[in-house]
Amino acid sequence: MFKLSRRALLASTIAGGLALSAGGAFAQSGDTIKVGILHSLSGTMAISETTLKDVMLMLIEEQNKKGGVLGKKLEAVVVDPASNWPLFAEKARELITQQKVSAVFGCWTSVSRKSVLPVFKELNSILFYPVQYEGEESERNVFYTGAAPNQQAIPAVDYLMSEEGGLVKRWVLAGTDYVYPRTTNKILEAYLLSKGVAKEDILINYTPFGHSDWQTIVSDIVKFGTAGKKTAVVSTINGDANVPFYKELANKGVKATDIPVVAFSVGEEELAGVDTKNLVGHLAAWNYFESVKTPANEAFIKQWQAFKKNPKAVTNDPMEAHVIGFNMWVKAVEKAGTTNVDKVIDTLPGIEAPNLTGGVSKMLPNHHITKPVMIGEIRPDGQFDVVWQAKGLVAGDAWSKYLDGSKDLIGDWVEKKCGNYNTKTGKCG
Repeated sequence: MFKLSRRALLASTIAGGLALSAGGAFAQSGDTIKVGILHSLSGTMAISETTLKDVMLMLIEEQNKKGGVLGKKLEAVVVDPASNWPLFAEKARELITQQKVSAVFGCWTSVSRKSVLPVFKELNSILFYPVQYEGEESERNVFYTGAAPNQQAIPAVDYLMSEEGGLVKRWVLAGTDYVYPRTTNKILEAYLLSKGVAKEDILINYTPFGHSDWQTIVSDIVKFGTAGKKTAVVSTINGDANVPFYKELANKGVKATDIPVVAFSVGEEELAGVDTKNLVGHLAAWNYFESVKTPANEAFIKQWQAFKKNPKAVTNDPMEAHVIGFNMWVKAVEKAGTTNVDKVIDTLPGIEAPNLTGGVSKMLPNHHITKPVMIGEIRPDGQFDVVWQAKGLVAGDAWSKYLDGSKDLIGDWVEKKCGNYNTKTGKCG
C-alpha cells in the first residue's frame, strides 16, 4: 500500500572525511569492461531500487549478446548501499577504486546522490542518475536522465490551468517534509505567482514521513476549495502516507472531478497490487507510462517480463531512464573509441538514443536530456490513461527560471565548462 515509494526519504547526515585517493579514469579491465550498479538491494528503498538493478542486468546481458562494447564483454559489478545514505559514498568509492568500473548507474533519492557527488568528482568517474529530482544542479561527472522540474512539475501545473485540465485557479502544494518537495514547491509557488495567481490562492503544507492522520489537513483542503474557484492538489507526498491521504479524501466525499490530485511520486510500481478505488481519476505526471502503445515499448515490456520470468512484472519511468542512459553511454564509448572518463564525458553531449514512447532523447550540454512529458489518469487496474502529452520533447533545465538565485544560471559543460554559468555576470559560480 504505497509502502516505501520512490521518494521515501529519512533525514540523514552525510558522513564527511572522504579518504584521499589517487584520482584518474579507469578504463576497461582485462577482457571485460566493468559497469557499476549502485542501487539499494536492502533497507527502505530496496522495493524500488532492486528493479533498477535488474533492468541494468538485463541491458548488459542484451548488449553482450550484440558483442559487447569495443569488442569486449560488459561485466556488471553490483553493490548494495542498503538504503544507507553515507554508505552510498563508500560503495561508490569501492566501485571506482577497487572494482575499476568505467561508469556507474545508480542512486534513487536526492540524499543518496548528494552523498556520492564528492566521490565522483574527486575520483573523476561517471554517474548516470535515473530519477526525477528537484533540479538546481549540474555536475560534470553526473548525467541526469530523470526529469527536472520543467519536465514534470511545471507542465503538470500548466495542464491543470488549461481548459482541458479544469481551469484550476486555487492550488494546494502538499508535500512530505524534505528537500525534493520543498525545492519543487518553491519553484512552483514562484511559477504560479508569475502567472498571476494570488498569494492567498496558494496553500502550502508539509507533513512528516509516515503521516497518517489526514482529517484536519483534508478538511482544510476541502474548505480551501469552497471559495468558488476550481482547486487542485499538487502532491509531492511520499511513502505510505499516500494511502490514508487518498482514503481521507474519499471519506470526505472528494472526487477527482471535484479536487483533482496530480502526483509526482506515484507510478505503476507503487500501484501494483494496491486497491485503487480511492485513486481512480486522479493524475500523475511522468515522462513514461507502461500503457503507451509503441512497438519499442511493447517489445521492452515483453523483454522485461521474460527476463523477470513474470508475465505481470510492471515497468516504470526510472527504468526507461536507465534504458536511455545506458544506450547513450554505449554510443559515447563506441564513438570515443575508449572508456576513458574524460573522453566519454566530452563525447556524451549531443549523443541521442530513442525513448520507449516515441521520439529520440538527446544529451544536452547541461548533462540533462530531452524527454516527452505526459499526464496520466489512474485506472482501476493500476495503469494510466494518458490524457495529455507535450508537443515534442522538452529539454531539461538544470536551473529554474523562476527562482531569483537560479534564473540567470545555465549548465554548459561543452563551451563554458561550467555547471552554473551566470549569463549576466559572464562568470562561473
